[in-house]
Amino acid sequence: MRCSLLVRYSPEGLVTVWNLRQMLNRQVVKSETATIKIPQLDFEIPPEAQRGSLSTVEGILLRASEELQILQEERKKVDPQTAEAIDQFILKLKECAIGNLSFTFILDDPAGNSFVENPFAPSPDPSLSIEFYDRTREQQGLLGYVADPTQSAEVGNEALSNNFPSQATVEPHGSVGAVAGRRAIAQGNSAELAEALFRYTAPEEVMTFPSTCGACAVSCETRMFLTKIPYFQEVIVMASTCDACGYRNSELKSGGAIPAKGKKISVTVKNLGDLSRDVIKSDTASVVIPEIDLELTSGTLGGSVTTVEGLITKISEALERVHGFTFGDSLEESRKSKWQDFRARLTKLLSLEEPWTLIMDDALANSFVAPACDDIKDDHQLTIEEYERSWEQNEELGLNDMDTSAADAAYDSIDASS
Repeated sequence: MRCSLLVRYSPEGLVTVWNLRQMLNRQVVKSETATIKIPQLDFEIPPEAQRGSLSTVEGILLRASEELQILQEERKKVDPQTAEAIDQFILKLKECAIGNLSFTFILDDPAGNSFVENPFAPSPDPSLSIEFYDRTREQQGLLGYVADPTQSAEVGNEALSNNFPSQATVEPHGSVGAVAGRRAIAQGNSAELAEALFRYTAPEEVMTFPSTCGACAVSCETRMFLTKIPYFQEVIVMASTCDACGYRNSELKSGGAIPAKGKKISVTVKNLGDLSRDVIKSDTASVVIPEIDLELTSGTLGGSVTTVEGLITKISEALERVHGFTFGDSLEESRKSKWQDFRARLTKLLSLEEPWTLIMDDALANSFVAPACDDIKDDHQLTIEEYERSWEQNEELGLNDMDTSAADAAYDSIDASS
């Protein structure tokens, strides 16, 4: 994870001064594996220099200047030229710490355990950007995830093949899905549960293949099948259960080709039936609720299969879990009241005192909201809009660099020969 914070200096009025003070007063969690960089000063704080700490942007810069100042007297005796250069650099660092110089504060943590506060939350922060990336093998080794960072991927694949069977097994749907469905119906004793289980077309078969438990790393099985959702598309449902620790996990992935256009879904929530609408939110979908100024960017909450009510509940739980400074004792009273007010407004949506709008924008068109009637054309509260993706969206999804010419040629040659 890499957090970038752009701090601009502009001495224009008290409002700007206050915003600048907010910038420098942001709370920062720096883990022992994080590196801090300021490109404008060509300055870097390695992980071992300032180990795990809770501070602010200003505090980190002042601490760095103090540590550079410690041995200055000795440096002046041994190497006066270097000591003078360090003195000049310390002055620049202090100017940044008090906001007299513009700079970019970059916090790079391969472990993903660092944090930079957003003082405008839950609204987006225009000065803060967060980027997630795949760790290199060297970073994996430094974090202790592999014994030897230089070992090849073939070794890992060979060890994996020794632990699991070489082939996946295919079981008839009747031996997995129907048995599970009958057991759920027996436990729930409800006709509505049966209707929910068989609302969509049943899969032809369930494929079972070996995997690893995400909680205890013990070998377990994952079941997968393909099903068709009306008014949507084919989807792949994957479910894992660990007999050792009881951990259960389910995922839903889109099937088929990448759609040519993105999709924007808007639903007006007015009654309890709207709260019960089925929702498929992919990991590329953003969520917007204009009435409370809520915006979740793509990737937030990952992919999930839920209802409108369940989605709002997940958002509320995620806000409390992810924002460590949101409801703690260290938070200022003004900010705490702001968050409590927002949480109350978010919960109030479920009481349906006033109609509100749920908007999901998915550049890959892999999200879905179920209609309230049999014919989607008769559902006037649900609108679906297709649009052309921008170049930036295609770049973020990796579509601009995708080359399928070789595969297209291979398919064309097969069609020609047949």
